[in-house]
Amino acid sequence: MANKSSRREFVKRSAAVVAGAIVLPQIIPSSAFGMGGRIAPSDRIVMGAIGTGSQGMSNMRDFLRLKDAVQFVAVCDVDALHLAKAKETVNQANKNSDCRTYGDYREFLEKEKPDAVSLALPDHWHGIIYSEVANKKFNVYGEKPICRTIKDGQTIVNTVKKNNIIWQTGSWQRSLPNFHHGAELAINGRVGKIKYIEVGLPDGNKCIGTPPIQEVPAELNWEMWLGPALKVPYRGVSHWDWRWILDYSGGQLTDWAGHHVDIANWGAGLEHTGPVEISGAGVYPVEGIYNVPVEYDFLCKYANGIEMRVANASRLPLGMGTTWHGDLGWVHVDRGNKISASDPKILDEVIGENEIKLYKSENHWQNFIDCVRSGKPTIAPIEVAYRAISVALLGEIAMTTGQTIKWDPDKEEIIGNPRAGRMLSRPYRQPWTLPTV
Repeated sequence: MANKSSRREFVKRSAAVVAGAIVLPQIIPSSAFGMGGRIAPSDRIVMGAIGTGSQGMSNMRDFLRLKDAVQFVAVCDVDALHLAKAKETVNQANKNSDCRTYGDYREFLEKEKPDAVSLALPDHWHGIIYSEVANKKFNVYGEKPICRTIKDGQTIVNTVKKNNIIWQTGSWQRSLPNFHHGAELAINGRVGKIKYIEVGLPDGNKCIGTPPIQEVPAELNWEMWLGPALKVPYRGVSHWDWRWILDYSGGQLTDWAGHHVDIANWGAGLEHTGPVEISGAGVYPVEGIYNVPVEYDFLCKYANGIEMRVANASRLPLGMGTTWHGDLGWVHVDRGNKISASDPKILDEVIGENEIKLYKSENHWQNFIDCVRSGKPTIAPIEVAYRAISVALLGEIAMTTGQTIKWDPDKEEIIGNPRAGRMLSRPYRQPWTLPTV
C-alpha cells in the first residue's frame, strides 16, 4: 500500500507548477517504486521497443495481449514506416497519442527509463545494442540468435550478469508443452542413456545472384542499419534477405539454432557447456551477395560422450526438430505440437516427484513479465541461449575452415588453431565498438 501511495503522490507532484511552468505527468517506471528489484503486481511494467519490424512488432503485440500487465511508452527503429506503425499500435493500446519515437537507439537509451525493453534487430547489431541496453540496467526480452559471433555472445552474457538484469531470450519453444514434455522424457532417461542427438534445421535459402543497386528509400536510415557492418550500396535487403548474407547472419543455421539446438541442450543437460570437437561441411553459393550455406551438416562431440549432429532437415531421417537417441529408443519433437517416439508408450510416461522437473512456462511473454516482477530467472536466460547459438557458430567455423575444431567449453577458446580462433570475433566498422564489460 505504501508503494502504491508513493507512486500516486509522485505523479501528482510531477503535475505541479514548477518555476511558473506546468510540468505534465509522465509514465514513471514501476522499478522506481519497487523494493529489492521487485515490482508490485498492481503496477504495469513500463516497456519500450528497439526494432519494430516483423519480429519486433510480433513481440510487442504479444506483450500487449497481456492487457494490463504492460504499458509501452516508446519505440525505436531506423525505418520511419516501421516506427509509425509501432507508434500507432501503442497509441491504440494506450488510448492516447503519447508514444515517443526514436530513429537512433542511443537517443532512446539516453532519454528513456523503462522497466524493460523488447529487442529485435538484425544479428550483426546484437553484440553492441544488447550489451548497451544491459549496461543501462534495463530488463530485456531479446530475440534469438543472441549473437553473430562468439565474442559478441560472451560480451552480452557478461554485461547481463554484471548488471544483474532479468533476461528472456525469444526461444519461445521452451514455453510449448510438446517441447517441454519431450525434453523431460529425454533428461529423465525414458529412452535410456542419451548417446546421440539429431537437430534438423530448415534447408538453406536458395537466393542467388546480386540484386541491382537501388536508391535508399526515404524512410530508411541505411547508414544506421549497417552500423558496425561493412559499408555497401543498398540492394533492397534490409528487411528480410539480410538473413542470407554472412555479414549480417548465418542463414537458417544460426536463425534456427536458437530454437532446436536450445531444445536439444535442454533435454540432454548440456545447457551450460559446449562441444569439445566440431567437424563438418557446408554447401555455399558460388556467386552473388547471398553467401550463407544452402546446405550444412556438422557433428559435435561432448566431453560426456554425447554426439550431436546438426544439419538441414532434408539430410536427416526425421527432418525438422530435435531427436534424442538413447540406448532404449528415441523421442522427437518439432513445431506444430509434434512429438513422437520409437515406442508410443514412451509418450505416456509420467515424470515422478523425485525426478528432474524442467522449468515450466505456458506463455513466454508472461513468463518474462512475471520474472521482472519477482526477480527470478526466466525460462530462457542469457547463458543457455548463448550456449545454444555457440554450437551453430562453432559449426560455421568448422565448415568455413574445413577443419576439425577443438573447443574448450570452460575457457571458451579454440585449442591449437590460431586461424580458426580469429573467427571467434570480427572487426567492426568504425566508430562502432563492443562495450567494455
